[in-house]
Amino acid sequence: MSRRMRMELPEIVTRDEWLAARKELLVKEKEVTRARDEVSARRRALPMVRVEKEYVFEGPEGRVGLIDLFEGRSQLIVQHAMFRPEWDEACTSCTSDMDDLGHLPHLHAKDVTLAVVSRAPFAKIQEYRKRKGWDFPYYSSADSDFNYDYHVTLDESVAPIQINYRSKEEHEAAVGPWDIWGSELPGVSVFLRVGDEVFHTYSAYSRGLDSLPFVFNYLDLTPLGRQGM
Repeated sequence: MSRRMRMELPEIVTRDEWLAARKELLVKEKEVTRARDEVSARRRALPMVRVEKEYVFEGPEGRVGLIDLFEGRSQLIVQHAMFRPEWDEACTSCTSDMDDLGHLPHLHAKDVTLAVVSRAPFAKIQEYRKRKGWDFPYYSSADSDFNYDYHVTLDESVAPIQINYRSKEEHEAAVGPWDIWGSELPGVSVFLRVGDEVFHTYSAYSRGLDSLPFVFNYLDLTPLGRQGM
């Protein structure tokens, strides 16, 4: 018997019974939609922090600064992918997320640039990018504190531990040992450029990334769901 058949399947009902259950669920879906709209509005209204540090990245054009990642646009989304310097490829889940990146010109039309950043040296990133057939911008942050300052690389000797906005002590009290997650985490950070100044507006980690992968959004519509993903 297949794994699919071993899973508990939905109850079989009449069309009228299904319609009644669907309308009941629709009420909850509308509540979630309204709550999501409210959260999105509050996210847009978050205050922002001026980026004072001069970060250095390496990309196809050599060494560049954070403002260069905008490619002339006013908004920048950075996807932090887990790819340590000693690894030969990014983690499987981050690779899946990068496979899922959509048609970026749609973002460009809204004055938004999306770039992926990892701590691996650019030569490894470039080789992996070619092997996977990716054409999105992908930079190395190996020679800067970028990953540490935005809490996707955890090293107490470089920066205080912060995991999803909890200190090490808060995380251990609520969840358990912090290092069970390893020293690399996925995340997303958002920046705004005003003239020659760059501001940090938002970062998310953990389940805060749930709504981003294309495949998750579609799997959540199916009766068997994410199936352990």
